[in-house]
Amino acid sequence: MRVNENNQKVCAAVAPSLRSGRETSRQKLQRFRTAGCTIDSVLSMGRSELEEMLKPVGFYRRKAEYIQEAAAVLKEKHAGDIPDTVEGLCALKGVGPKMAHLVMQTAFGRTLGIAVDTHVHRIVNRLGWTKTSAPEQTQKRLEEILPREEWARVNKLLVGFGQQICLPVRPKCAECRLKATCPSSSMKEKKKMKKEEDED
Repeated sequence: MRVNENNQKVCAAVAPSLRSGRETSRQKLQRFRTAGCTIDSVLSMGRSELEEMLKPVGFYRRKAEYIQEAAAVLKEKHAGDIPDTVEGLCALKGVGPKMAHLVMQTAFGRTLGIAVDTHVHRIVNRLGWTKTSAPEQTQKRLEEILPREEWARVNKLLVGFGQQICLPVRPKCAECRLKATCPSSSMKEKKKMKKEEDED
């Protein structure tokens, strides 16, 4: 494997853990990549240096620890590459099913499941597509009801929507294009209240 291919795969492995809707976080991720996204460079960094690069990404101290521990495992057990299975990726500290599926899509071009995070889980439950209590349950249900060719698009479409419109608290229902059909839309309740007031 050529070095540049390896670097791209390692970047793909760590990048999902840094996902954020904030512009400053994207800038920090670019800074991290520019500084050298290789296993050796990550391992040679002091923990505080890596933490500084990751700021202001949420839980940056924990993620710095996970990234360095994962880099050590990749060097020792995978010859500096990343595992090419969901199970192998999930064996790395800090990597769950969501990140594993994103890495499989990004690094290997293989969509083996739907990457479900808190945004996807929240939105599809609000829309009434699922009635689940955990992301893992949501993933399983979505894979049952959605065509396989649409799996890769779900995370890309819904994460941004969840960061900008369908917020965890005080969602912007008035700005949402789905307000007329979403069973959780606050606009429906407001419309109902207005109708009752008019009837009075």
